[in-house]
Amino acid sequence: MRSLGLSICVAAALMFTHVARGDTPWGADYFPNVALKTQDGKTVRFYDDLLKGKAVAINLVYSSCSNVCPLETAKLVQVQKVFGDRMGRDIFFYSIAIDPWDSPAELKKYANKFGVGPGWLFLSGKDEDIRLVARKLGLSRAGDLDSKDGHSATLMVGNVATGQWMRNSSTDNPQFLATAISNFLGWNSAKPTVDYAQARPVSVGGGEFLFQSRCSACHTVGGGDRLGPDLLGVTTRRDPAWLTRY
Repeated sequence: MRSLGLSICVAAALMFTHVARGDTPWGADYFPNVALKTQDGKTVRFYDDLLKGKAVAINLVYSSCSNVCPLETAKLVQVQKVFGDRMGRDIFFYSIAIDPWDSPAELKKYANKFGVGPGWLFLSGKDEDIRLVARKLGLSRAGDLDSKDGHSATLMVGNVATGQWMRNSSTDNPQFLATAISNFLGWNSAKPTVDYAQARPVSVGGGEFLFQSRCSACHTVGGGDRLGPDLLGVTTRRDPAWLTRY
């Protein structure tokens, strides 16, 4: 029994650390090539157009979600900003709608609300195709898609060319998540970095630090409402006791 358990563990380890050659099991023979629509109404094939040869980060959302989806999207927008011009070139983000009523127009409105930039597609399709894609990606369990607010805040990151995939939380600290993805994809070189003694002093006030570390994923100051309301002028709209409490 012990040897059987060891064999299973070894097989699992090989499965998840597999560096694919031409015989990767996570290719065209595994992923469905179903037709999906982008938020701009363009029809794309899941494997041929979205996965083949690319590095990708994929999660599940739906536009009317009031639970975890807005937080996921807000966090991933910050990751997108860290990646800058790598987006749409070195990595592609895909958010797949699990609500069959989510039209491209609804998803475009949702994406615009959060300031989503190039290299990030919001995808919709037939219910049975979405279920198949979610299952193949390991993004759903039995019953997850039947209870939309019960789906987990999971991000699947894949280097499709090598067949390597990792799972992470899509609501993780954006800087940590960006670093984890960069390391996974081999973007961070082993070159020595600048010593802390040579770094310029950080000039950040207490309020700015608090906002950037705790609030910026959900709020802006003068940039419009996001997951939370725009905080511009909040001190004139709220009394000091309310501000102190929050």
